Amino acid sequence: MIILFNKPFNVLCQFTDKLGRKTLADYIKIKNVYPAGRLDYDSEGLLILTDDGILQSKISDPENKLPKSYWVQVEGEITSEAIQKLQFGITLKDFRTRPAKARKIPQPVIWERVPPIRERKNIPTSWIELTIQEGKNRQVRRMTAKVGFPTLRLIRFSIGDWSLDNLKPGEYKVLT
Repeated sequence: MIILFNKPFNVLCQFTDKLGRKTLADYIKIKNVYPAGRLDYDSEGLLILTDDGILQSKISDPENKLPKSYWVQVEGEITSEAIQKLQFGITLKDFRTRPAKARKIPQPVIWERVPPIRERKNIPTSWIELTIQEGKNRQVRRMTAKVGFPTLRLIRFSIGDWSLDNLKPGEYKVLT
């Protein structure tokens, strides 16, 4: 079984939390399923869960190079130079990213975030679509910051051939 879940902002990618934060258990009542990979607490979008351990490891293993695509709202008006750097690969503190697919996009038609992102009157924002084949800790945020455009909002909309489709935050779909 595969579950496609649209993880809301500020939800942990686990079923329990000693600190009382929202978890997957607040949304998914199906037993014996586990996330195939992670999505940061402050990120939104597609999370795949499964009851198949082999499939879980195949989806989350970076060696399988499953593309993960994100819509990223960044602070500032993104430049073509920054896009090119993302496409080429970025040297971060602990590793060099693989080349990525990156392009500026119009603001996607999506749900309002609760709470909304902070907006500054004098600083514009822009959106990019970024596809990577890795998934290191906070990688997308670190990449955009390194090219001078900090991430304000991060939504994963696809993993491999699976995508959010029309799932609203907190909704999921079971594939058999």
